[in-house]
Amino acid sequence: MKSKIPKSIDEYIGNFPKDVQIILQKIRSTIQKEVPEATEKISYAMPTFALNGNLVHFAAYAKHIGFYALPSGNIAFQKEISKYKFGKGSIQFPLDEPIPYVLIKKIVKFRVGENLEKTKKKIQKKKITRPQKSISKKF
Repeated sequence: MKSKIPKSIDEYIGNFPKDVQIILQKIRSTIQKEVPEATEKISYAMPTFALNGNLVHFAAYAKHIGFYALPSGNIAFQKEISKYKFGKGSIQFPLDEPIPYVLIKKIVKFRVGENLEKTKKKIQKKKITRPQKSISKKF
C-alpha cells in the first residue's frame, strides 16, 4: 500500500492487489448489509464503520486481514476467534485461508448492540443529572 493516508474506503481498497481488493470489498459489503445506517470513514488510516461511535475497523496486510472490534468484541467471541491470531482488540484472518464473513457479521451485530446500549445509557444519564427548572409563581 502507498504510504499516503487514503481519504475514503474506496481509495483504501484500490491500493491493494485485485485478489485482496475482492476480500476487502466483501468485508465492507458484509458490514454494510448488517448495518446499512452506519457511516463509513477512514480512522487510524483504516476503513472504519461507525454508528454512535466506532463499530469496527479492518485493514489489509501482507499475509492477513486485521479486524478490530475493540476488546469487547474479542471477549464476546473468544471461542470463535481462538483459531486465529488475536490480541486485545484485534483478530488476524490469514489471506491463505477462507475469511469468516459469518463471524464478521456476528461481531458487527454485537458491536451495534453495544454502541446502541451505550448511547441509550448516556441519554438516560443526561435526563437524570439534568437539573430541573423550578417553576415559581411571583405574587
